[in-house]
Order: sequence, then structure tokens, then C-alpha cells
Amino acid sequence: MEVIEKSAEGLDRKFQVKVSAEELDKKLVTKLQEVKGRVHLKGFRKGKAPISHLKKLYGKGMMSEIIQDIVTETSQKAFSERDLQPATTPRPELTSKIDDVIEGKADLEYDLHAEILPSFDPMDVSTLKLTRPVAEVPDTDVDEALSKVAEQQLSYKARGKTAKAKEKDQVLIDFVGKIDGVEFDGGKGEGFELVLGSGQFIPGFEDQLIGAKTDDDVEVKVTFPEEYHAKDLAGKEAVFDVKVHEVRAPEEAAIDDELAKKVGLESLDDLQKRIRERIENEYKELSRSHLKRTLLDKLDEAHDFELPQGMVDGEFDQIWRQVESTERDEEDKDKTDDELKEEYRKIAERRVRLGLVLAEIGKRADVKVPSEELQQAIQRQAIQEAQYMQMQGQNISPQEVLQFYQKNPQAIQQVRAPLFEEKVVDYIIERATVTDKTVSKEKLMEEPDGDL
Repeated sequence: MEVIEKSAEGLDRKFQVKVSAEELDKKLVTKLQEVKGRVHLKGFRKGKAPISHLKKLYGKGMMSEIIQDIVTETSQKAFSERDLQPATTPRPELTSKIDDVIEGKADLEYDLHAEILPSFDPMDVSTLKLTRPVAEVPDTDVDEALSKVAEQQLSYKARGKTAKAKEKDQVLIDFVGKIDGVEFDGGKGEGFELVLGSGQFIPGFEDQLIGAKTDDDVEVKVTFPEEYHAKDLAGKEAVFDVKVHEVRAPEEAAIDDELAKKVGLESLDDLQKRIRERIENEYKELSRSHLKRTLLDKLDEAHDFELPQGMVDGEFDQIWRQVESTERDEEDKDKTDDELKEEYRKIAERRVRLGLVLAEIGKRADVKVPSEELQQAIQRQAIQEAQYMQMQGQNISPQEVLQFYQKNPQAIQQVRAPLFEEKVVDYIIERATVTDKTVSKEKLMEEPDGDL
């Protein structure tokens, strides 16, 4: 086996690979020897058929497999022996006649082309100086969250027989719906608790019950929306005979120890503490997002090296497909496709550059993603994908999606990549000089500028 480097321009590499017909024949004979004892041929005892006869029967098929294996093997060898890492999948281009190679009449010769990953020294991350915006959790945020908890524990109390139903009241009703005087499927209910203004029923239904009293009989006239999910009802007029059994007023739960006990906690102090901790964690995530943005900006500014265009093209194509599938925002509406493509190609270049920088820093620091953490992420991904597919009408279980990941290293790598990136970012933050800067809650809530 002979591998010769034909050209090296920038990150482009081209190799010429040659495997002699004699070496191919040896590999074929070895493969035939392996199966010789397992085949049954007419006129021969098991395992006694001569290799020459087996070549005539199985040679072409096996030689095709051998050539595929050799192409894979030499692709790896060409780069690994030179301590190079392909940035894109190496592309083989056959230069000898494949039929002659398969028949053993010619050497296997082909060119191998690929881009390689650039070689560079990443910056010393301990020299980085970063600012992290932080904000105190105001008491008003805790009070607002407490009020929402109380709203979720809402109860209803009978108003009295003469009280008229108001918006946000709950009414206990029976109803029968008819179209052209005929009852329709799904249009009947008994003992239904309906909160007026909740939008549970079709538009107009709840409005016509405002002002009703206990024991009232109300005729509700509505028109089903044109886009109604039941096609046989869409756009049709209907009349509902409604019996109001009771009108109930909402009673918000008091913010006290009893409220805390309703949600499984010991006291109001405990509930307030939990709420504050949750909001503080949300603020920490926002702080980290801003810090990561600053970190990536500085890494991008500190590194300038040639990028594999295949990787940039792939990233750009992914971005552009997303751009084409969504409506343009006001900022982009007046721009031509060429102008937008130029902007998004710069974003693609930034993403590729930062990906390579983070990968190199992580490699040199021996940053690892624990297998347990990776498995948990894969399981979460499998559950999410299965749920999405089930919503699309596909009967698939999380276990089936999980089996797909277990059989596809590339799919696993897609899950691992963002985990690895966060580990590397954490590694850098631990070694950089980070200064906290107190900002307003509103400033912290702002989206970080630029593209990640």
C-alpha cells in the first residue's frame, strides 16, 4: 500500500493511493480462506473446495467489499500518519478501471481529497478579563410570584340565588347543543364547571352567560369557527340550551402558612425562600449568558486562522435554510439575498472559528463530558423527540429513539457537542479574571448582543 501526498495548499490536501493487484489478491485469498469451511458446494466436501473455484464464484463480490474497506483504511492512514485531522469527510476519486481491479488485472489507484483542521495555538485563557452583570432579586419579584401561586390555588364560593354571574365567576351548568334542531356529538355536558372569560368554549358562548343567575335557563347562540377542529361543525350556527345550577365567586387563597402547605411546604417563610432561590437561579443563568457572550467575543477577537471552507459552507447552509423557512424581521426586510448571505456567512465563519477554538482549548485541557451526564442528556432528547413524533401522529416510543442514538455515533456526537462546549466555557471562566458588575433587573433581562 502506497500513499503519496500530491498537493498541500492551505488546508487542502490531496493524496494518491496505490494498492497493488498482488496485495488485493492476498486480501481476497485471506477472506476466502475464512469462509471456505462454511460453504457447501456441489461436487465438493464441506471445506474442500479449492480457492481458485471459490474465486470464480465469490471473487467479484468479495473484491468489491475489500476495495471499500481499503478506501476507508487508507483514508484514515493518510491523515493519521501525518498527524493531520480531516475537517470534512475525505473524498476518494478512482483513477484506475474498477472492473479491471475487481478482476485482478490492475492495481487499485485513486486520489483522496479533503480539508484538514487548522493548526493553531489558542490564547492563554488565564489572561482574559471578563465582566459579569449581576442583579439583586427585588422583593417585588418574590411578592409577584407569591401572588401567582395564590392565583393557582383559586377556589370558588356560591354567590347566592339572586347574584348575577360576572366575568371570572364560575358557573355550574348543564348544556345541550343543536344544529338545525338536531343534537350533535360532543355538544352535551352535565355538571360542567365553567369559568367565564377562560376561553374554554367557542367564542361568544361564555359572554352570553354573564348576568345569568342560579336556576336560569339560557339559550346561547354561537357560530363555530371556520378552522374548528371538527370539520362537520366548522362554520355552522348552533344553539345551546344551558341550565345554570349555581353561580360561584372566585376566592383567591390568602398568602399565609396554609397556602404554603397547599403546595407541599411547611410555612410561608419556606415558600418565600424557595421562590427567591428559583428567581436567583434564573438571574444566575442570565448572568452566565451575558458572561459567555463576552467570553466568546474576546475569543473571536484573539484568534485569526484559516478556516476549512467545507465546514463554513455546511454551517452557512444550515443557517440559510433556517432563514428561508422563517419570516424576515423588520431589520432584514429591505436587504437583498446577497446582502443577507454575506452577513450570515460571517456568522457561519464566527461559529466555525469559535467551535475550533473551544475544541482545541478543551482538548489541551483534557475536558471531558462524564458518560453518565451524556446518557442522561440522550435520554432527555429521546423522550422529547418521541413526544414530538407522537404529536405528529407517529407511533414511536422513547426506547426506539434511544436505540437509534445507541447505533449512531454521529447522533450521539450532536448531543455531546453542546455539553462539551459548556464544560470548556466553565473551564475558561474558572481561570479568567471575572469581575461582577451590579446592573438593573431590566438590563440583566436584555438579550445578549450578537450571535453565539
